[in-house]
Amino acid sequence: MAEYRRPTWDEYFMEVANAIAKRATCDRGRSGCVIAKDNQILATGYVGAPAGLPHCDDVGHQMRKVLHEDGTITEHCVRTVHAEQNAICQAAKRGVSIDGATLYCRMTPCRTCAMLIINCGIVRVVAE
Repeated sequence: MAEYRRPTWDEYFMEVANAIAKRATCDRGRSGCVIAKDNQILATGYVGAPAGLPHCDDVGHQMRKVLHEDGTITEHCVRTVHAEQNAICQAAKRGVSIDGATLYCRMTPCRTCAMLIINCGIVRVVAE
């Protein structure tokens, strides 16, 4: 019989983020996010259109080309709010401080999300 190995807190919160990602509504980035502190979940979020607006899964993507500082061009769907942004919004709407927290997400945060994460006082990011 194999010995059970209890997941670390990082593994646990990443599993929760992966479960939350199943609610995402854009197949270009089905991602979920957990913000936690002192081993407690403070807020969660997933990729999706702003409340009340149509989702990519329902009406398709709204693509934009992005020119990066290194000269590369990528295409991104701009219909949706990122999982990290939604989690931060949920904490703000509920009056929950995320100062000193850890953020768990499936993908490395984009530049905009990284700046929000820093300004919100999140001190650590764990990404797959």
